[in-house]
Amino acid sequence: MNYDYIVVGHGIAGATLAYTLRKQGQQVLVIDEPKNNSASRVAAGLVNPVAGKRFAKSWLVDTLLPYADSFYDELEDRYKQQLFVHKPIYKVFSTIEEQNNWMAKSAEGNWSEYIGATYTQSTDQDPSIQDEYGGIMIRKGGYLRIAETLDLLLQDLQQANALLPERFEINQLQLTEEGIAYKNITARHLVFCEGWQAVQNPYFSWLPLQPTKGEVLEVQTQDFNPECIYNKAVYVVPVGEGHFKIGATYNWRQPDELPTPEGREELSERFEQITTQTYQVSRHWAGIRPAVRDRRPLMGRHPKHAQLSVFNGMGSKGVLMAPYLADVFAKALIGGGEILPDVHISRYYSLYYDYIKHHNQEL
Repeated sequence: MNYDYIVVGHGIAGATLAYTLRKQGQQVLVIDEPKNNSASRVAAGLVNPVAGKRFAKSWLVDTLLPYADSFYDELEDRYKQQLFVHKPIYKVFSTIEEQNNWMAKSAEGNWSEYIGATYTQSTDQDPSIQDEYGGIMIRKGGYLRIAETLDLLLQDLQQANALLPERFEINQLQLTEEGIAYKNITARHLVFCEGWQAVQNPYFSWLPLQPTKGEVLEVQTQDFNPECIYNKAVYVVPVGEGHFKIGATYNWRQPDELPTPEGREELSERFEQITTQTYQVSRHWAGIRPAVRDRRPLMGRHPKHAQLSVFNGMGSKGVLMAPYLADVFAKALIGGGEILPDVHISRYYSLYYDYIKHHNQEL
């Protein structure tokens, strides 16, 4: 079989790119090993337009957020079910210093598009919530039902005979003048969307990906059904009647997919800093994120082999970033657009040339 593009990996990056390329009339084959604990499936699929303790707008949020909304609306129309859940995010201040930091930050500009309210003391809306220093209510937040979304997109691929559900074997890849050959398949181009496993890819292992383990709990509690997502060191996302996802930990020292007692204890303690509700842990997952040194995704063609590309490194922001960046990348691949300098892998070409120099080989 011959294709225009092979996409390796079907997390949020690979899924959005494959969908976008197919929508633009390209013949696409996705190669993906089914895994229930891939980073995308473990994640809560959170979209938060205000990032971190520094209270900064998420990178390029004014562009990324409207595009993501439109993209997920399109999928909902296609599959006739709700996939993206819009919910405000209550960012709870942990200390008076954090409250003061926000008050200073909020004076610097107009935040009305993303901040619905600021509280300098407890809202008292729910006596079980521990928010003595108040917090901010972030607008335009929410979460994607990410496992369901990926499953629906996989079903489309299966029906179109455009899915090869197996582990990609890099030693079976051959580069040709026309593109690539893989087993009995040929294509003009191959895009690696393999998440953290790119560190084992000989063509792209020079990129500064940092596999980062994250653990997530699902808990059940009877009398706690908030109308918002809570964030205070961890997120608390309502995912069903009385069910919540709590996450996530960050562990650079143990890049494996095994849940740990330490991770469970950390998440439980932080949940208990948000609410006094009693609860039971019903599930415990661990996955590995593809984090990048400068916290920007990695997109672009290989410096030497133009028939190979990478679309990776979105970390915990994949649900927000992937739809728009997939469109940008698809247009660049097909020939109608440019990749943003902030995410182009050319910013790390020096690492590629250092790799060649020290390994006495050119890949």
